[in-house]
Amino acid sequence: MSLRGGDGRDGVDVAGPSDAQSIVFVHGAMFTRTMWLPQQRALADRYHVVAPDLPGHGTFGEETFRLEPAIEWLHQVIETDTDGSAVLVGLSLGGYVATEYAHRYPTDVDGLVLTGSSANPVRGMELLTRAIGGAARLLTKPDVGKRAVERAATRWVRNRDLPPETEDAIIDAGFYPKQFGDAGPDIAGQDFRDALSTYAGSTLILNGENDKIMRRGEREHAAAAQDARIEVLADVGHICNLHRPETYTSRLRKFVRHQVPQQ
Repeated sequence: MSLRGGDGRDGVDVAGPSDAQSIVFVHGAMFTRTMWLPQQRALADRYHVVAPDLPGHGTFGEETFRLEPAIEWLHQVIETDTDGSAVLVGLSLGGYVATEYAHRYPTDVDGLVLTGSSANPVRGMELLTRAIGGAARLLTKPDVGKRAVERAATRWVRNRDLPPETEDAIIDAGFYPKQFGDAGPDIAGQDFRDALSTYAGSTLILNGENDKIMRRGEREHAAAAQDARIEVLADVGHICNLHRPETYTSRLRKFVRHQVPQQ
């Protein structure tokens, strides 16, 4: 499978038939677009798969994550690398970006898959989100803290049951722990549940069983949506697309086949 930017630019992977249903993957904080390699490689035979780096990550690692530029960048990606609409799949920070995008550009979104982003960062969760962001800034400000988080992330990836070349690609793309601290305060106070309530298309909330914080809000999140269902992957946590890649891809494939209007 060849992965390349649709117009030759950096920061976007594109693969699969250009006339097929597009799926755009939006990664979580600290990781890069390479976290979606298992799904891209499994789906590119049938679907047009696109994965961009978010601001502050990967190709754009010198930037600071902010929600507004992330939305603008995602809009550019969908305009440039799809036929104008796509299924959006977002994990963690990427799930919040995808939710806000679906609120602002609903006709661009053929379906929405949200993983690890069911907690709404308002009221008590706003305080927790800001506290986590502050702790992340303190931890990663000294180089020793940043390197410790990067080593831990590398070990975590190596302990997954992934092909060696996929592990290498994820690790070689780097980890960006500082973005936990940058992203938290930026999304804190945003009512993503209210944003989700405006999207009329199908939504799949796909969480890991052990992702305790996000699962506390999953029923309320699904209830806020106009057309949502919840599915849970057993015995995995927050980054379940890498912990159980085949199962995650199977659930995603089923959603696209049965819930997304066919082109």
